[in-house]
Amino acid sequence: MNLLLRTKEALYFQSPAGKIFHHPAGFVRLTWSAERTSIETVKAFYEQALALLIHSGARKILSDHGQRQPLSGVAQQWLIENWMPRLISQVHACHCALVEGTNALHRLAVQSVLNSSPSGLVFQRFATVEAAEAWLSGIRT
Repeated sequence: MNLLLRTKEALYFQSPAGKIFHHPAGFVRLTWSAERTSIETVKAFYEQALALLIHSGARKILSDHGQRQPLSGVAQQWLIENWMPRLISQVHACHCALVEGTNALHRLAVQSVLNSSPSGLVFQRFATVEAAEAWLSGIRT
């Protein structure tokens, strides 16, 4: 994806968990920080992402995990049982491009969440942001 488009992203939210952007190609991009954060901070971050998806009408997410720390079991359960079902019901269809993190334990936690996620979400994992952007740009919703 053209770096010029990324420079035109609008920053929507920032916290110790990371940053949330609205990308001009019509998706929401999450960039995660390397900080270990509380469950409350993680939940607030995901709630802001959901609010932006609803407000913007976007149905696609790029989540750049980078140096992100593994989510706790409690956070994983909350994602699977609470946030993802609301994402499906409120955003309707959603494609999620996941840029792999460098932490092996984090990658295992992500796989656990993906294995237990409700149907209705389409996930694809990528090694680079550019590959994830290209995949999302090719999806018409």
